[in-house]
Amino acid sequence: MSLPFLILIILALGLAGYFLARSRVMAQVNGDRRRLHSLIGYYGQSVFLFTTVPALLLLGAWLLLQPVVIDGRVSALLQPGDIPEGGSLSLVMSDVRRITGGLDNLVAQGQLTETTLADLRTETTDIRGQLGSVGVALGSDVQPSVLEAAKAYRSLQGTARLIMAAVVIAAALAGFALSYKRLSPDFRARNVFENFVKALLIASSLVAVLTTFGILSSMLFETVHFFQLYPAKEFFFSLTWNPQFRGGSSLGIWPLLWGTLYVSFVALLVAVPIGLMIAIYLSEYASKRLRTFAKPAIEILAGIPTIVYGLFALITVGPFLRDYFAQPLGLGTSSSSVMTAGLVMGIMLIPFVSSLSDDIISAVPQSLRDASFGIGATQSETIRKVVFPAALPGIVGAVLLAASRAIGETMIVVMGAGAAAKLGLNPFEAMTTITVKIVSQLTGDTEFASPETLVAFALGMMLFFFTLALNVIALIVVRKYREQYE
Repeated sequence: MSLPFLILIILALGLAGYFLARSRVMAQVNGDRRRLHSLIGYYGQSVFLFTTVPALLLLGAWLLLQPVVIDGRVSALLQPGDIPEGGSLSLVMSDVRRITGGLDNLVAQGQLTETTLADLRTETTDIRGQLGSVGVALGSDVQPSVLEAAKAYRSLQGTARLIMAAVVIAAALAGFALSYKRLSPDFRARNVFENFVKALLIASSLVAVLTTFGILSSMLFETVHFFQLYPAKEFFFSLTWNPQFRGGSSLGIWPLLWGTLYVSFVALLVAVPIGLMIAIYLSEYASKRLRTFAKPAIEILAGIPTIVYGLFALITVGPFLRDYFAQPLGLGTSSSSVMTAGLVMGIMLIPFVSSLSDDIISAVPQSLRDASFGIGATQSETIRKVVFPAALPGIVGAVLLAASRAIGETMIVVMGAGAAAKLGLNPFEAMTTITVKIVSQLTGDTEFASPETLVAFALGMMLFFFTLALNVIALIVVRKYREQYE
């Protein structure tokens, strides 16, 4: 049974419970709604929630645990000789999963039947060629034991899907029966419904925390694995980035960290002054009619896809800076440079700074402005001495958001700054950032268990701690000025 169909069954049971609950309580009071403790809708909603929510939560937990259980059982079928020299169990399991997907496609296309699949052997069949016909690429020939593991994997998947469907539908029916059975005119349906919704809201608020914890845990686990294969001293103190998937790599973080900071600094140097001046003008000087038109027009910049900014940097800004600045000044001949990516990224970040800062400045109480005017201050003095300091905590938050956006940008850097990992001060030279190298190290035909691939997680962890430090600094600034103006 497919997952969408299973979800539709659960929702159908919930809707059926909704209408049956309304009918039952109305029959119990002979149509007189005044005898009910709660509004009629609460009775149906309580049955709907108790039917669908536990079943959907069970479904989600099952989908998370099923791959772990199946991987554990299938990996136990593999022998030590099935792992090639220099390889790992995770690589063999990746092949098993790819072969399983290929077998499913062959069965779906009619090239294999369940009977022929059970008798399939690599000794008599070019299974690699068949898998290639459905787009499954393998690095080596399929070993008989790996094929048998893939067939077992596919069988366990099918069995698990059937059991999952039965268990989830049973949970939905149990929730329906229990909630439907306790319906009565005196049943506090509104209280039950509101408590259930409150619990759902609390659980939803925990999603962000749990997601962050999950991301951090996965990165930390793979980072530890990386440092078991590659010395931490070389990673933190080497000034060279030169990954070689055949050995002899030099994976120093400093060229990437420098490129990230350099490009982000140029971008913020463009976005912060322009964004703040736009915010001050719109909130303090512009007429209401102009503000109504100008603010949405500026915010359109935030909705432009980053690939479009990348093309703009590659085709327009890069050649312009090269022809009119870099070459005449003898600073470079490439259109890909830190300045190209920084300028274009700064344009992209302008609405992040201007829109948030405008809202924050507009929220400063008018009484502060009136008091400043009352003692003879001009409008510019009021903005500099009163409004801006009062809005500084929020402005710091806006700048921090723009900085985080700049640090995490990838596409503009790839197309505007290039991919050269180097240390230098020339803004018209090509450089790269941590995010670009994370993408490059995790894409392509790479060995996942190698240091050259696992370094992407170490880079991600370092980027996480760097942004965390920025947040701590911003929090200190916000608290300092908030205490002065509250």
